[in-house]
Amino acid sequence: MLGDSLSDVRIVDFTQIAAGPVCTHILADLGADVIKVEAPEGELGRALSPFVAGQSLAFLALNGNKRSVALDLKDSAQREAALQLASSADVVVESFRPGVMQRLGLSYEDVRQRHPAVIYCSISAYGQQSAWKHKPGVDGALQAISGLMSITGLPGAPPSKVQVPVVDMVTGYTAAIGVLGALARRARGGVGQWIDVGMFASAIALQESSFASYFAERIVPLPIGSAAPYAAPNEAVRCADGWIMLAAYHPSRWEALCHVLELCELLSDPRFLDMSGRIAHRKELVALLEERMVRRTRSDWLERFEEVDIICAPINDYSEVVASPVFADADFTEQVYHPAAGDVTLTRTPFRAVGEMPAKRRPAPLVGEHTREVLQEMGVPAVWSPKG
Repeated sequence: MLGDSLSDVRIVDFTQIAAGPVCTHILADLGADVIKVEAPEGELGRALSPFVAGQSLAFLALNGNKRSVALDLKDSAQREAALQLASSADVVVESFRPGVMQRLGLSYEDVRQRHPAVIYCSISAYGQQSAWKHKPGVDGALQAISGLMSITGLPGAPPSKVQVPVVDMVTGYTAAIGVLGALARRARGGVGQWIDVGMFASAIALQESSFASYFAERIVPLPIGSAAPYAAPNEAVRCADGWIMLAAYHPSRWEALCHVLELCELLSDPRFLDMSGRIAHRKELVALLEERMVRRTRSDWLERFEEVDIICAPINDYSEVVASPVFADADFTEQVYHPAAGDVTLTRTPFRAVGEMPAKRRPAPLVGEHTREVLQEMGVPAVWSPKG
């Protein structure tokens, strides 16, 4: 199964909040034994709302399939235990500000001295070698500074960001890909290495095609709502009872759209003869489309468009998403029992092979739930009374 791909890999996880936990969440979903090292009071992500029975739902969503070890890294004996854990791992992932792990004696060099083949992944806001490496950063700030917020939202409206922590998420995925690449390289006879993953770099990579356009034309892109700057019609259009995302910009689909809407005169309208014209006259084009589309319901138009292979989709809210056939057919939810929060419904891992259903995740751990268990496995002497 895809979910046991990394079953022989142990990862020690010194991450918190979202970007780092997303990385180790992915690796845990692929079967790695992820040991999450937290302060005795728990990592910062446990304080993010909303809560169920005092448990952060954000934390529960991003930390399934992991084990938790609670260690006070300011205590020399417990810090030594953390170093022994890190030195026993295939992979170490950390998301402190650059310099913190060095001050703690848990840096790449510290771990490498004991385990030369270790793969060590550092996740930070601006990277280990940036002039801004000591600056803190969170998802919203990185959406802002990376330019993403400047192209999100409606023209003339206040700045807007993607509501989900998209920079955190893409940084986590970037880090996981880097770890998988390093594991593959080491398996071919290579050595360990220090992977540097920055949120800023990940946010720029997310906008790779947009920056390519900027470099070519030196035109600063502006927010245009739901529209795509490179094609039209390719945006949200209003129906009698809601909205549809419509992508009918390929020539054959543009022609089919005009026929379905009984607007064939648009095919010879000089404003809309080619893509550049339709982009330049987007506002007029959408007004003409919507004048016809508000006469029928969303479901009616979706059926008519799909019959002629026009790409379209309803703009769903979350209640409509979970009720949709495509969501239900793929069994995208799972119910996990957590000892403090009880039964919690979460989205299932997206990693699956054809014909397989991924195994249900274990619940996110309580703070220090596995401290004694893990330390005994590692042969680390319990010179204090650890939690768990």
